[in-house]
Amino acid sequence: MSKAERPSAPAPSPERAKKKTSQKSRKTQQQVELKADVWLHMNGEKFGGKQRLALLAAVAETGSITQAAKQIDLSYKAAWDAIEQMNNLAGEPLLERAVGGKGGGGTRLTERGQQLVDNFRIIEQEQALFLQRIQDASQGLHHLIDEALLIKKMNMKTSIRNQYRGVVSHIKTGAVNDEITVRIAGAQDIIAIITHDSTLELELDIGSEVFALVSPSSIVLMEQNPESTQIKLSARNRLTGKISRISTGAINTDISITLAGGAVMSAVITNESCEEMQLKKGQQVQALFKASAVILGVAV
Repeated sequence: MSKAERPSAPAPSPERAKKKTSQKSRKTQQQVELKADVWLHMNGEKFGGKQRLALLAAVAETGSITQAAKQIDLSYKAAWDAIEQMNNLAGEPLLERAVGGKGGGGTRLTERGQQLVDNFRIIEQEQALFLQRIQDASQGLHHLIDEALLIKKMNMKTSIRNQYRGVVSHIKTGAVNDEITVRIAGAQDIIAIITHDSTLELELDIGSEVFALVSPSSIVLMEQNPESTQIKLSARNRLTGKISRISTGAINTDISITLAGGAVMSAVITNESCEEMQLKKGQQVQALFKASAVILGVAV
């Protein structure tokens, strides 16, 4: 039978066509729904959202980071990374070890950590009521789709885990580059080398609040001993701390070093280097990195 001879499909009945149109309309209406996430910011930097604050709440409930991570369906490593970044941005520890008691102690929130969880819950409740009022008052949300897609494209995150909030304590101006000293938590200094044009563009001055970003792959670890302190190195940044976590992968090892004041620095080294240095939890080490490896940013 040729294409021209094939019988055409029967036209749908008016009732069936109307039902199909109604279902399509309902489907379209169900797809367009107003939603929003609450994020806490500290000086313009994202501190934490629903999942991160749920992690802190789960730690308070279970007394264990491992159990808290399982409860909110998060890997142990991701949970530690989130906690360390929140500690850095808060400028103080949000968790502490609980000694003694039933079960021999565990982990609990500090007063500041519990305050953040409580305040976030209040904000979430108010946000839910606000969104519901908008939803009820809206006659149609189709016009918001294009705006929502545009906002999603504009949302950008950084992959650099070492992020430290601090204050500019010294600026040494050069013909091309400037040396910027940033004081972070625990009276630790991070030195950055940036162009003079960048200093002007960021409007940096003594007392300016900035964020210092350092890639974990840019950090070199060295054992802390009397002999090593006499070694002369070209790296301007030399921070001392204790290893608080070691996570071994197929090729590299992720090392977390807790600095004075509670800030945590992550370093990524090869498994061979970790074995040769015989690194272990609680060991004191120095984290070295060049001033040119530091990226500075400001809240806008």
